[in-house]
Amino acid sequence: MVLVGGCNDCHTEGFAEANGDVAEDVWLTGSRVGFRGPWGTSYPPNLRLTVQGMSEDEWSEMGRSRIGLPPMPWPSLHAMTDEDRQAVYRYLRSLGPLGGPAPTPLPPSQEPQGPWIDFTVHGPSSPQVVGVAL
Repeated sequence: MVLVGGCNDCHTEGFAEANGDVAEDVWLTGSRVGFRGPWGTSYPPNLRLTVQGMSEDEWSEMGRSRIGLPPMPWPSLHAMTDEDRQAVYRYLRSLGPLGGPAPTPLPPSQEPQGPWIDFTVHGPSSPQVVGVAL
């Protein structure tokens, strides 16, 4: 589920850039690379630390109902079955805690101090995204 869901793409620093060639023992430890957009700057959290403070039921409920900052694909997490979310939880727990927390999200008015990816739409004044004018 972690690989199919693309969790490492954001939650494992350097995973996308290395075309997935990152040792499993450092997977899902979060990233200092932020995603900056109209919401401010968000950072992929260290999921291995996140699950240490949650029960399996709390993790599953979070995955079923939480709406957080972009670019996390929350609808994809919501669409998972409870069994799939539980499998991800158990996998994360099996890896054990490693690393530190990700940076705290920043408001739109605050400039990130570390690396970030621009997640804003650029181009014509009325771009079309999935048939919806922005």
